Amino acid sequence: YARLRITAYDCIKGTVMQQSLSPRKRAVTMRDVAKLANVSQSTVSRVLNGTEDGIPIGEETRQRVMEAVETLGYYPNLYAGSLRGQKTFMLAMMVADIANPFYHPMVRAVQDVAHTHRYDVMIANTDHTRDGEIAFVEAVIRRPVDGIILVPYHLTEADIERLLVRTGSAVATLGQHVHHPQVDTVFGDDERAVLDAITWLICERGHHRIGFIGVTGSFSVGVRRRAAFLEAMRQAELPICPELFEIGDWSSESGEHAMNVFLALPKPPTAVFAVNDLMAIGAMEAVQKAGRCVPEDVAVLGFDDIPPTTWVRPRLTTIAQHPAEMGRVMATAVFERILGEYSGPGRRFEVPCRLVVRESV
Repeated sequence: YARLRITAYDCIKGTVMQQSLSPRKRAVTMRDVAKLANVSQSTVSRVLNGTEDGIPIGEETRQRVMEAVETLGYYPNLYAGSLRGQKTFMLAMMVADIANPFYHPMVRAVQDVAHTHRYDVMIANTDHTRDGEIAFVEAVIRRPVDGIILVPYHLTEADIERLLVRTGSAVATLGQHVHHPQVDTVFGDDERAVLDAITWLICERGHHRIGFIGVTGSFSVGVRRRAAFLEAMRQAELPICPELFEIGDWSSESGEHAMNVFLALPKPPTAVFAVNDLMAIGAMEAVQKAGRCVPEDVAVLGFDDIPPTTWVRPRLTTIAQHPAEMGRVMATAVFERILGEYSGPGRRFEVPCRLVVRESV
């Protein structure tokens, strides 16, 4: 169902990235710390583990070791001594908001694939912040795992390269914006999906004054969906009205606030597109609280097709992604690398999106 799509552009870009990122830096070891601090490796180990084994360690020695650790950026491998090169049988998965139902089937699919290989999965939540994503990177550098699955909004290619260098783990990511030559990426073509859906909203449903609820420019997915929305409006030769653009934070509360702003306009929009379903559901609630009707007064279109889209009334028209399939493909790609079944350049897997028409439009 998902299809591998490796384009000439990806190959060329991968070559350029490989040249710019290689050769890789060697991971810093305890031996490097000992050499810089001019002490033995056993002394470094005792300092970092907080044990002296009957041999006192002077404060000056301890300080030299810690300064060397900081200078070299050394992270002790907490399991290296016991594992002795064996696998950890653990995956780490980073998602933006575990409370968002979009991620539930994705996480479940990853766990299902992992369990077939007798692996466990650790889940980390980042709250859509860069600090949260960096904290995850630091955690898996300190605590080794065999594979890593990322849903990154803020990590740069340099951040991902550092993760690869320091862990040596197999990595798969979700997101059209990720282009690293050694990372497998799964994505839905949300730009094309939004362009087609807004065109349908205009041509098939007759809406010409359409509001947009997006997110800040720090989220590349929001930037893509806004660009596709604008392109659909331009192709239809409709005016771009600044008062019909509001910024949310992915939550239903922010969608409700944005819709209240639209409803207070002298001429509210006849339809509103939100870049995720939670904001769209919040927007619908605002319309109903105002004593108006969806879709008679304002039509609402979302993105994701999370389970609550069929629980609300009217049911939400939305652009469906397939998070379970995305999770399955990411986990499968990671295990192909862990098991040595694939060791080539990063692959790109597309899981198609589709418009699901319900009663809100």
